[in-house]
Amino acid sequence: MASDLQRKKTSIVFTAMDSNGDGFLERADFEALTDRWVRIRGGNGEDDRLRQIMMGWWETLQVASDHDHDNRVDMDEVLSVVSDLGTMLDLVVATAESMFEAVDEDGDGQVSAPEYGRMIHAWTGDDSPTDAVFARLDLDGDGVISKSEFVRHWVEFWAGDDADAPGTHVFGEI
Repeated sequence: MASDLQRKKTSIVFTAMDSNGDGFLERADFEALTDRWVRIRGGNGEDDRLRQIMMGWWETLQVASDHDHDNRVDMDEVLSVVSDLGTMLDLVVATAESMFEAVDEDGDGQVSAPEYGRMIHAWTGDDSPTDAVFARLDLDGDGVISKSEFVRHWVEFWAGDDADAPGTHVFGEI
C-alpha cells in the first residue's frame, strides 16, 4: 500500500498529466503533455524523440496499471503500481534514463537549469520558479544535473518515502 507521501507525490503528477481533468490518464493525456512540452521547448528538432519517449512511458504505465483493460488508468491503479516500485527498481531506472534523454534537450549529457525549468513548466502548465528546486537537485553544485543525479532523484520520487530526499521534489516543491 502506498504511503501518504507516495500518494501526495503521485497525486501531483497525476493531476498535472490529466489534461482534461476527468480523473483518468489516457493516451490523449500523454499526447497533450507532449504537445505542451514541444511548444515550450520551441521545436528544437528532437520533437519525434520526445514523443517516442513519452508514448513509451504511457505504454509502460498502461501495461503495469490498467488492470481492467479499459485503456485508461485511474489514481488507484497508478497507486497500486507505485506501492510496488521499490521491488521494480530496474523499471524505475529505465524510465529515469528515458526521461533524462527527454529533458536533456541538447544531448550534452546533463540537464541545465533552463532545461529543467521547461520540463516542470510542461508538466505543471504554469511558470512557477524552479531555481530553488533545481539547486536542491544539483547535488554537487556544479550548475547542472548529471544523468546519475537525475536517475537517483527519479528513483527517490517514485520508489522512495523520504520527505527530506531531494528527489521527492523532482517535479517541484511538495
